[in-house]
Amino acid sequence: MPDGSARRSAARLARDAVLRMAFAVEAYFRLLVRVTRACLSRPFYRVDLVQQMDTIGVASIFIVMLTGLFTGMVLALQAAVEMERFGATVYIGRLVGASTIRELGPVLTALIVTGRAGAGMAAALGAMRVTEQVDALRTMGVDPIRKLVVPRFLAALVMLPVVTIIGNAIAILGGLLIAVLTLDFTAQLYINSVWETLAQTGFVLTIVPIDLIQGLVKPFAFGGIIALTSCFHGLRAEGGTEGVGRATTRAVVTSSILILAVDYFLTQILLTMFQW
Repeated sequence: MPDGSARRSAARLARDAVLRMAFAVEAYFRLLVRVTRACLSRPFYRVDLVQQMDTIGVASIFIVMLTGLFTGMVLALQAAVEMERFGATVYIGRLVGASTIRELGPVLTALIVTGRAGAGMAAALGAMRVTEQVDALRTMGVDPIRKLVVPRFLAALVMLPVVTIIGNAIAILGGLLIAVLTLDFTAQLYINSVWETLAQTGFVLTIVPIDLIQGLVKPFAFGGIIALTSCFHGLRAEGGTEGVGRATTRAVVTSSILILAVDYFLTQILLTMFQW
């Protein structure tokens, strides 16, 4: 049994950990408020925004396409094994389309962008922080939030839905390849099956399926989480190169957890709103 001194020490450590977490959460939301205000006022750094759109979005497209292709192929294979028992292989396109657009596509894309672009953001800002380049910006009268964080935040908000759409399309194509090459489906039957799933929940302006619109809500939120969390940890890096490494790791881990947690709550809200 631990004595009284050990219990007090453990309680003090737990209290300090809770306080540190509370301060970090407060600082995170203060950064969100500052970024939101900076997004709504001048000056804007348009060149930086375009560079970040290229870094976050364009440079991630290939790996997202590769991941989407294999995800769609695995989904179709697994669905074929299970549905064959019930003679329902005709619904493979429905399963691949629904699970990709509603859930797997946004989440997998966000996690990939977190590991690639989010880690890069944290490392870049962390390096600037430990080499006092951030302080130098302040000395020159440049707001580091407006110059460094806002372009990354806006670029992630814009590019993550775009990259997700591409990843979803490639995943559905991967399912089509498996359906046609190994299950003797016709391409038309598979595409009709995917389309029936999208049409099931209705349309916006009689053209765009509601599923597609809802599938873009999550990437938009995830983009904000990735940029804000990565910049937050990058700007708090301390202790030289080791500190930059720790900040990068924290950025990826925290972003991944937040993405999965926010995905749950967004799914609950969307299910309630649109009665999937």
